[in-house]
Amino acid sequence: MDKIILFDLDGTLIDSTEAILESFTMAYRHFGEKVPDAERIKAQIGHPLDSMFLTLGVKENKVWDYVAAYKAHYRKISCAKTTLLPQAKETIELAKSFATLAVVTTKTAKYSIELLEHMGIMHHFEVLIGREDVENPKPHPEPIEKALLKLPCVTNKVWMIGDTCMDMMAAKAANVESVGLTCGYGTLESLSECTDNICENAYEAVTFIAKI
Repeated sequence: MDKIILFDLDGTLIDSTEAILESFTMAYRHFGEKVPDAERIKAQIGHPLDSMFLTLGVKENKVWDYVAAYKAHYRKISCAKTTLLPQAKETIELAKSFATLAVVTTKTAKYSIELLEHMGIMHHFEVLIGREDVENPKPHPEPIEKALLKLPCVTNKVWMIGDTCMDMMAAKAANVESVGLTCGYGTLESLSECTDNICENAYEAVTFIAKI
């Protein structure tokens, strides 16, 4: 295997929009507060939960209470209300045929592993780096750098596949190549400012990488 491919999760391989929106709703209702508009929440997907709540107006001294309320509900429903994106399994199988695979996400690693095991795909990945594994989440390079340190093979042919500029910025900061996807939460316009490589979905991205 002469390549490493790092995958984001939400909007890249999985669709957990329903679970995320429901968990945000339950967190706000738990504290008797008005739930933000769904589009405002979706615009923040990909950021760490604490950053999302801050951006949505939760006071700093209450943020981690909201995060805890969110997680308490999310862990109950995530498996039932998360689906693989179209061709995700085929994408992973194709990538596995020529590359070493890992996941780099801002989701909680513990719940992400449980979710991917439930979907029957976790065994394809050598490493999963989540929010609790790093001090500085994407767009900082730390999550990518930590994943690379844990991988068994050494190569300079490393790619990050994700659907937001945070993925692309982290890749650039870590000196690895990137492919942005328009199937997720980022826009074509925003991705065009962050990477030279843009594909419609992860399968197309992996096919592109395989030819290089």
